[in-house]
Amino acid sequence: MTVTNILLSGIVGSTAYGLAHEGSDVDRLGMFATPTEELHGLHRPPESHVSTAPDRTLHEAGKWCRLALSGNPTVMELVWLPDELYEVRTPLGDELIGLRQTLLSARRIRDAYLGYATQQFRKLQNRQNGPHTDALPQRAAKHARHLKRLCTQGYELYATGRLTVRVEDPESYHRFGEQVAADPEAAQPLLRRFEEAFADTRSVLPEQPDERAADAWLRRVRREFYATAPVTSV
Repeated sequence: MTVTNILLSGIVGSTAYGLAHEGSDVDRLGMFATPTEELHGLHRPPESHVSTAPDRTLHEAGKWCRLALSGNPTVMELVWLPDELYEVRTPLGDELIGLRQTLLSARRIRDAYLGYATQQFRKLQNRQNGPHTDALPQRAAKHARHLKRLCTQGYELYATGRLTVRVEDPESYHRFGEQVAADPEAAQPLLRRFEEAFADTRSVLPEQPDERAADAWLRRVRREFYATAPVTSV
């Protein structure tokens, strides 16, 4: 499906983190603007478009803002990518990158990143107790790498107000993944250590994000993509 009015798009996932291996999928994430007039009808147009071959997720600007304001780790990285990983950048997209720190809040970042990391740990435990397949170790290692990344990146964002998408020492993530694939409970000390670090650290972030900045940006998007109907004289 062709999606128009893309404001910002780039390569995310393992390629962006520096954790890709031969055969890894290349994931793309982006944001688009629905023509404003289409938002006025009885039925709202789709807010997300997800495709495979290529693997791409596109969120409508309003949905993206709501997810980002909630601290969602997946959408958050779109505005923190290294320059070379962006494939589409528009003036409105660049404007949003400039507003990225206003989207952050201590509680939501802590809850979102630790929450997602805990989900990865639960998946590891469930896989250990579920049916065994040849793909299990690879999936478990992937969940473990995500767990470590979410903890590390979430804590950095919470403590400093900045997010480094590319991880330091990728090999340590692969070693951690292999260790946890062999014994899922080996992930628990790292998760507990970061839970304590979050609890013991005073965040530089405010308790609430500045929704006014996101709202003002979104209104500019709506004005930009409002197709004015011709005036009919009578």
